[in-house]
Amino acid sequence: MSNTPNRFPYLRQRALGLVLLLATFVAAAADGTANYFPPRGDWERMAPAQSGFDPGRLQQAIAFAQAHEAPEPRDQAQSLAQSFGSKEPDFGGQIGPTAVRAGINGLIVHRGRVIAEFGDTHSIDMGHSVTKTFLSTVVGLAWQDGRIGDTSDRVAGYMPRDVDLFAAEHNAPITWEHLLRQTSDWQGTLWGKPDWADRPSGPKEQWPQRARHTPGSHYMYNDVRVNVLALAALQVWRQPLPQVLRERVMDPIGASSRWRWHGYRNSWIELDGEKMQSVSGGGHWGGGMFIDSWDLARFGYLFLRDGRWQDRQIISPEWIAKARTPGTDKDDYGYCNWFLNTGRKALPSAPASSVTFRGNGQNIVYIDWDNDLLIVVRWIDRGDALDQFIGKVLAARRATPQAP
Repeated sequence: MSNTPNRFPYLRQRALGLVLLLATFVAAAADGTANYFPPRGDWERMAPAQSGFDPGRLQQAIAFAQAHEAPEPRDQAQSLAQSFGSKEPDFGGQIGPTAVRAGINGLIVHRGRVIAEFGDTHSIDMGHSVTKTFLSTVVGLAWQDGRIGDTSDRVAGYMPRDVDLFAAEHNAPITWEHLLRQTSDWQGTLWGKPDWADRPSGPKEQWPQRARHTPGSHYMYNDVRVNVLALAALQVWRQPLPQVLRERVMDPIGASSRWRWHGYRNSWIELDGEKMQSVSGGGHWGGGMFIDSWDLARFGYLFLRDGRWQDRQIISPEWIAKARTPGTDKDDYGYCNWFLNTGRKALPSAPASSVTFRGNGQNIVYIDWDNDLLIVVRWIDRGDALDQFIGKVLAARRATPQAP
């Protein structure tokens, strides 16, 4: 027996990791999950029992969700006025479009196949802050293309002379990373909305006299600052962000032509001699993504498959890793709007590795790599209704461990 020490233990560890990865891929390929991507206009279905779920318990989970529809008005103009209007100064009120939503609805996708559908999943409804995930994805594409050299770069260095978003001394150090993580503490007014107008009835720091924070040091969920990110991204792309999203993501994944990404009636700019609308990152004052549950499911499925669609790598795995990395000031939030389940604090019933894209209402895209599970549920009540629903779905699968 040789007494020569192993000088390269990391090679052995790496080889083992590759073997495990290959084994996982082979197992997935054996049941068709790794290679299935729904064609445009269709999505293969599978009976719950065939996919390892107890049909009765899965139906109980769906019934629970249907019994916990959000109580706010379905008319989103009324809902926004009820949620925010009475608590905020009137800085022009609603400046983007709204719509009357459908009732609670959703899709459950396991191993690539739809195993359950409930409610009006074809209704094109406001996505509210789920829009932020589409925005961060478009920023990620700019990073992939080299349009943004590094997310730690100051955004000011990418802006033309006539865009003074970051000219103020406080705003000058703000980086793309800060805007993506909602830690920029950007100060100013955009589209008639001062940054502190976003829920000023909340913490005192959201009032105009609040203390200032060094950019990157303090998390604060704020739609005005997300709209700053959208306008900065428009300057980098020099073409409408919905066009970028359609060409680079939504068309390749087979999404419908029915979704729309709106801005505000006063968020038009002139760029390269053309009028372009800077889109919003949510529906706080109207606007944002208007989309049905099926297109949301395709978007979520793209990330469940690690940014790959068939033989095309649409979103860089490195970008997804960055988006899933917790921020230093908030360990359960990645890039906007990646809500992490760090320590299983947000969703105790779900794996710690799962993530959700979230919007007001609630609009939820749940991505669970551990269980190869995707759930879209829209207009479910706040509180612990979401966690209970997901827990019941997962319990329905665990009830039949002998299934393939």
